[in-house]
Amino acid sequence: MNVNCRYHYQTILKSIFVFASLLLVIGVLTACNAQSSNKEEKVVTQASPESTKEQKNVYPLTVKDELGNDVILPAKPTKIFAPVMEDSLLALGIKPMMQWSNGVKPQLYLQDQLQGVPEISFASGPPSAEAIMANKPDIIILHNSFYLENGTYEKYAKIAPTYVFKNAASDLEGSIKVLGQLLNEQDKAEQALQSYQAKVDAAQAKLAAITKGKKVALIRFNAKGMFFMTDEYFSGYVLTHELGFEQSNLVKNGAFEVSLEILPELDADYIFLINDGNLGDEFLKEFKESKIWQSTTAFKNNQVYETAGDYWLNGGIHAQGKVIDDVLEFLTP
Repeated sequence: MNVNCRYHYQTILKSIFVFASLLLVIGVLTACNAQSSNKEEKVVTQASPESTKEQKNVYPLTVKDELGNDVILPAKPTKIFAPVMEDSLLALGIKPMMQWSNGVKPQLYLQDQLQGVPEISFASGPPSAEAIMANKPDIIILHNSFYLENGTYEKYAKIAPTYVFKNAASDLEGSIKVLGQLLNEQDKAEQALQSYQAKVDAAQAKLAAITKGKKVALIRFNAKGMFFMTDEYFSGYVLTHELGFEQSNLVKNGAFEVSLEILPELDADYIFLINDGNLGDEFLKEFKESKIWQSTTAFKNNQVYETAGDYWLNGGIHAQGKVIDDVLEFLTP
């Protein structure tokens, strides 16, 4: 091979080597860039839930309560005082800072979830502002308008943002949704309500043949005497509005205090007797021994059911769910 050919051949080889090296470098850089891009994408993906969480932050939040008072929450409340509404708080997975007590005992049906939560007595009426202030709540939630009427609201509102319901017990769905809004737990509120509605629907289907066209009455016994319960709240609401019974005309017409003499007028196919913490033992004994009581249609048909469960006298998803369980056990054993 002559000199010119050898030189030309070497030049070609060098060109090929340089071009191959260049391709190798480009390949390495491309791979590095791809890895870097993937890492960046992973970082963004991992960070997105936090970004979403930040977007859901609703505080500071200003709302009007059901009596028209402005309630301003600078941040998500964590120390919550909501006497008598512990049931609804637990439905959202939230424990209150204190729990209601009648001075002797708290709501017994909730104690498996409220162990360790201090009790505060309502035996002599609403606790003093000093007793509430000592626990430094972030929010106070009052379940009915009585707190405004008796002057308690003004005292409590000076301690922390205070929300007042007209009557939370008469609108369980609405009150739980309000709690979800105040505490930024709307999703949990919806989930709790959907689960409860599914329970109601299943019970309605099972009881339809029993409740259709049938009337019901609830009689509460306590230390003061015997009283009819209406269908506006607690277990009375469950039996009529949720499970399909009709309310007795006698109760519907407003006869709330029970006397033995009016029992012949009681047009109820099913009767539920509720002994309030066994405080009504004396009146219940007199009632059950009465010949007038024993002459009623429900008694003769063996359609009288007795309970001492405190959840029959409370509102909330847990309480009302337990009432449904009892009714199913009583009527479809």
